[in-house]
Amino acid sequence: MAKVALLVGTTLGGSEYVADEMAAQLAELNHQTEVFIEPNIDELGDFSLWIIVSSTHGAGDLPDNIVPFYKQLMIEMPDLSHIQFALCAIGDSSYDTFCQGPEMITELLLQNGSKAIVDKIQIDVQQDPIPEEPALAWLLQWQHLI
Repeated sequence: MAKVALLVGTTLGGSEYVADEMAAQLAELNHQTEVFIEPNIDELGDFSLWIIVSSTHGAGDLPDNIVPFYKQLMIEMPDLSHIQFALCAIGDSSYDTFCQGPEMITELLLQNGSKAIVDKIQIDVQQDPIPEEPALAWLLQWQHLI
């Protein structure tokens, strides 16, 4: 089965909880998973699928814990043509920067040759106060592609 890295961008821990639930669902299907709270490109070489699970912080920014990974992607510009990714963005639609933070990472992934395995999901905590529910339903729709 596949090796799946879940890369978490979180401020208050909600995205981490969603990633943990997704990892458990994938493990039930015999995929090898690992959740990265402080992802580093050097630790991700064995993973063919990266699932970014991230909130937006402040005025459309990334949470502090994932900013070093973003900068690493921007500076090193690694060849990621062997990597597929999926984006699970979590935000609050009462802000005009709804789910914009994680888009910064996906732009760099695409620039570096990675390809999206599926359309992103944007979870609005105004409508889905338990974000792991839509996240797991989204994963269920496409986990057969892994």
